[in-house]
Amino acid sequence: MPTISNQKREKISEQILHHLFTISPSSEFTSKIAEETARDEEFTKSLLTDLEKKKLVVRIDKNPKGIPYLKRQRWRLSSQAFSIYKNHQ
Repeated sequence: MPTISNQKREKISEQILHHLFTISPSSEFTSKIAEETARDEEFTKSLLTDLEKKKLVVRIDKNPKGIPYLKRQRWRLSSQAFSIYKNHQ
């Protein structure tokens, strides 16, 4: 599989952030985000973990009842990223 340049990874990350901004304050599963950006789930998950390290997204690993998810994760835009995105619009 060919490697993707850092510039293209940044563009795809921007698409993910934009999608999360449009659905904010809701959260969405990795599979749905991958479907929206037309990317592979594992690749999308790697981008989301990179964004999490930059404190742009927040991982939600428990359902609304407080029970941990075993095989999936939901993601939402961090409050800092939301306020920056909102001011930039």
